[in-house]
Formats: sequence, C-alpha cells, structure tokens
Amino acid sequence: MGYVLITGATGVLGKEFCRQLIKTDDLFLTGRNKEKLLELKAELEKQNPLKKIEIYPADLTDFNRREEMFAYFDSREIKFSGLINVAGVDTQKEFLKYTHEKIVFQVRVNLESTLAMTNAVLKRREKDLKILTVSSICGTVPMPYFAVYSATKASLINFFDALRKEVKDAKITTLIPGSIPTREDIKKDILIQGWTGKASSKPPEYVVKKGLKALIKNKRVCIPGGFNKFVYFIEKITPKCIRNHFIAKKWKNKEKDAF
Repeated sequence: MGYVLITGATGVLGKEFCRQLIKTDDLFLTGRNKEKLLELKAELEKQNPLKKIEIYPADLTDFNRREEMFAYFDSREIKFSGLINVAGVDTQKEFLKYTHEKIVFQVRVNLESTLAMTNAVLKRREKDLKILTVSSICGTVPMPYFAVYSATKASLINFFDALRKEVKDAKITTLIPGSIPTREDIKKDILIQGWTGKASSKPPEYVVKKGLKALIKNKRVCIPGGFNKFVYFIEKITPKCIRNHFIAKKWKNKEKDAF
C-alpha cells in the first residue's frame, strides 16, 4: 500500500484531510513550513501510531525544490496510492493592482504546482490510485475582480475532467466548495456577505468528508452543500452578461491578499 500525498498539509483544510485519512492510510505531507509539518506529524502519530508518516518541506512554486522532492521519492522508492491537492492561493483584487510577482506566484501555486505534483504521483503510482483536487465554486464562472483566482481554479476543473479520460484506471474527483472558514480574513468575509455567505459556508470537516466520499465513488465533481449546488445551477442558466455584471458589482470593492 502506497502513501497518500497531501499538499498544503499544514493549512486548516489540509490538516482536516490528514486527520480523516490517517485513520486508514499512510501519509506523505508537504508544506512550506518544516516546524508546522513536524507538529502535524506528531499530532497524527498520536492519533494513529500504526500508520507511517513522511514529511517534506517545500515551496511548490520552486521548480528546483519540486525536482529535489521527486528525487527523494525515487531514492526511497516511494509509491503513491493517493494524492490530495489542497495547496492554493486566494488573492482577490482588481487585476491592474497585481504585480508581476503576484501573478506568477498565484498561477504557480494554484495551477503549475498542482499539475506538476499530479504528474509526479502518476509516474510513481500504485495500481489503485485516487486523486482529489480542491478547486472552488469561484472557478465555475469568470469572476471580475477575482479573475486570476477564478481562472486558475477553472483550469483545475477542466484539467482533471480531461484527465479522467486519459487515466481511466484511477479515481479522479474535483472538489468544488463554497466558502470554508479556514482563516480569520475568510471568516470576516463570510460575515460581510450576510445570509449568502452563511448559506455557502461549510466547515472543513464537512467539506473533507463529502470530498472523500465522492472520491471513493469516483464522482467527477463534488459540490458540498445544497446552496452551493443551487448557485452552480443558477450560474449555468443565467446569461453571461447579467451574471458578470452581478459578480462585478458584488466583488468590486472587496480586496484580499493574505499571501
């Protein structure tokens, strides 16, 4: 039995995946902060001392650091039975306010590193492989004033939908959640949105449970929460000009850059 690799493991959502998966799987955890990874490993070892846990601190936007990680996989002859792509950046602001560095960083975290890690795991896979990738309800439509984030998350939905046809013997699911109260800035934003923010918001435990259940069933996508499913449906039947006008009006004066 191979490891389940979890990116962004030390974030709130990543930790919840770890806590639910350590019950049944050996885990390989990666994140930018070595100390946080060690703390998480110690917690998980207490939760289930019978499972193996590997950690590898890495900035996944760094090509050379990724290559070093892949070499480590091979030096240890590590194989994978699963991949949970959690790492992501949700910077939100008008595109003209982005610096070149911010554009590159967000695209590399949300898209480049996710595809690179998926490619690496596929080349080092066990027979029964499961891949779950965290996208966002924001990736189901173009979002003015949240354009880079929505575009990269949309790319993940399209990519893994296509990959299901290329890799038919693996289970591949894209998780499309609404708001998840993982950081203080996100919790504040949910409150500002009022009843729609509250209706869209689901706790990490719920989102992870739904996502893993959908993965076992090999569902193409998983949208946790009835309200988010309703929003997804309404978005698809609303004319693009009306939809984009509403989104731009709602998000124009909101700005967030936590990274």
